[in-house]
Amino acid sequence: MISRRIFIIITIAVVGAAGALVIIRRDGTELVRSILPDVPGAVNPTPSPFPFQELTIPYLKSRKYDSNLGSLERVSENANYISYLTSYESDGLRINAQLTEPKGPRPEGGWPAVIFIHGYIPPGQYQTLTNYSSYVDYLSKNGLAVFKIDLRGHANSEGEPGGAYYSSDYVIDALNAYSALQKAQFVNPDKIGLWGHSMAGNVVFRSLAAKPEIPAVVIWAGAGYTYSDIREFGIDDDSYRPPPSDTERQRRRRELFDTYGDFNAESSFWEQVAPTNYLGEMKGAVQLNHATNDNVVSVRYSRNLTNLLKDAGVRHELHEYGGGGHNFSGASFNAAMQNTVTFFQENLR
Repeated sequence: MISRRIFIIITIAVVGAAGALVIIRRDGTELVRSILPDVPGAVNPTPSPFPFQELTIPYLKSRKYDSNLGSLERVSENANYISYLTSYESDGLRINAQLTEPKGPRPEGGWPAVIFIHGYIPPGQYQTLTNYSSYVDYLSKNGLAVFKIDLRGHANSEGEPGGAYYSSDYVIDALNAYSALQKAQFVNPDKIGLWGHSMAGNVVFRSLAAKPEIPAVVIWAGAGYTYSDIREFGIDDDSYRPPPSDTERQRRRRELFDTYGDFNAESSFWEQVAPTNYLGEMKGAVQLNHATNDNVVSVRYSRNLTNLLKDAGVRHELHEYGGGGHNFSGASFNAAMQNTVTFFQENLR
């Protein structure tokens, strides 16, 4: 059984509609100081460091993302696009990636582009040019530059796999990729969207919360938006291979739950982790795609998020498919890909 520390929450000041919130350890030392928002429903960043601050949306919004593409190594070419291997830096790590450049007359300002973030694949099995190759091909043939990044610890990318949901490592990789791609010679820096499958649904949605001006986000079979949904709907992935218990990732996760306990919507900390508390700031559009027979990630995740997006006035659409499962096989793949292409073409104009 995981032991948990006990916190006392004290309101110590009120100025107008705003106040200060302090969380005190049992020994009397201060853990978190947060200025309560003066706008109903808003969650403001805390002004001083506290444990696991890097998981919170305010932290991700406040940090700087400034990366550049490495050299481009041409690996293939067809009638529709050229494919390159390249890299960029994230948290001091070299992250490898595949980048495609459409052929034909380049639009004024550059090609619209998609940062493609893969779902969970055991890191030792992941291959840059093999996994999701048909997805990259479909988008690239339709006039989109595609930047498929190998998240840290996958293939030849440096670092340890950080995981989604309870780490911000992959969100940081995604937002540094965004910065690097904006400097690509043939890409329009104002027309870059995000695509994510499965666990990457959480990654791209938290990325949108941290960078709400991203114009378009597409999620296939995603999970983990309110964080209470993880407990409610569960995830049943028999392909998951947990790392050894002595890894830094496992140690940090144990420490996280020892410090804050399980997710609690009333917790000042967890409130700042859930991206759905920042819907009012999102300017981009969101498309959700989910198969009703997905036995890994329930379609209820997407339906629940759709209701929240509607209530918040965020532009969105949900496409459900009667078959195809978690990986969108057969006719569902073609339908979902066409919906995805149309959505990006309309929102990355």
